[in-house]
Amino acid sequence: MEASEEKQDAPQTEKPQRNLKDYVGLSLRGMAMGASDIVPGVSGGTMALILGIYEELIDSIRTIGRPTLWRAALKFNIKEVFRIVNWQFLIAVAIGIFMAILILARPLEWMLVNQPIYLWSFFFGLVVASAYTVSKRIPKWNIKLILILIVGTIAAFIIVGLVPTQTPDTWWFLFLAGAIASCAMILPGLSGAFLLFILGKYATILGAVNNREILPLLFVAAGAAVGLVTFAQVLSWLFKRYHDYTLAILIGLMLGSLRKLWAWKEDVAWLLDEAGEYILDSHGEIQVIKQINILPDVSTSTGITETGLAIGLAILGAVVVLLIEWYAQRKEKTEVA
Repeated sequence: MEASEEKQDAPQTEKPQRNLKDYVGLSLRGMAMGASDIVPGVSGGTMALILGIYEELIDSIRTIGRPTLWRAALKFNIKEVFRIVNWQFLIAVAIGIFMAILILARPLEWMLVNQPIYLWSFFFGLVVASAYTVSKRIPKWNIKLILILIVGTIAAFIIVGLVPTQTPDTWWFLFLAGAIASCAMILPGLSGAFLLFILGKYATILGAVNNREILPLLFVAAGAAVGLVTFAQVLSWLFKRYHDYTLAILIGLMLGSLRKLWAWKEDVAWLLDEAGEYILDSHGEIQVIKQINILPDVSTSTGITETGLAIGLAILGAVVVLLIEWYAQRKEKTEVA
């Protein structure tokens, strides 16, 4: 009985054979994921899908929660632990993610404050092209798949329209926020950073990163680790049994997230304290909690220039994705040949 359980728990695929160049490439993909996770509205899971490492990432994280691994760990069988876990892959990707967070948190924070239209436009084009490229991984669409895609789109559209709340800065809530956000980070279309924004913890955590405040980041990281391992079990199971349906709902989540990524917005609600006064962020700016999407202003030459540049950046984002997809397919054909 125990032998059959171990066989069921064991990894389903062999670890890919990689060289140093491959691991550097994985770290660069991790950097793309980390950069995406920093921006509220963009999902690191989307980048993993675009870059062709999504399913391996889910399976690798899933392995950490399997009984076989923990039995080996409790017996201090370190060799067996390293055999089971796809640790080289996870470390390479994790290095890239953390490098992106440390290097890009400040410039991306500046872009969000000073040039949001250009930043959102680039990611809008990136996600639109991503949805298209991922849709090609479903061999044959049918009515069920289309309905599932619509459900995912509506769900993401509603979630990204939620209003952020005021929440405590206690250790347990930081842990909970990390767990919730980490689940979204591996769901294309649902941004972990945006869920932190809804939970009222985005500014707190981004400030902790920029100010190198270790303790709150440890609580968030611990929650993220638990959330990742737990949720990866579900995703891996879905991919193995309902691959096309899972992809369809993930594409829907990506499409629904475009509501958040639309570059032109109008502020309609702001964060207030108990006395009804505006609450300022770390930059001394009033914190906006609700926006509505509007059409770009092309009534002036400045507006026309801004709109043209934004559209150009959206096209650039789409082209980047299509080039990555083209390169990945070319490399796959070369390896097969």
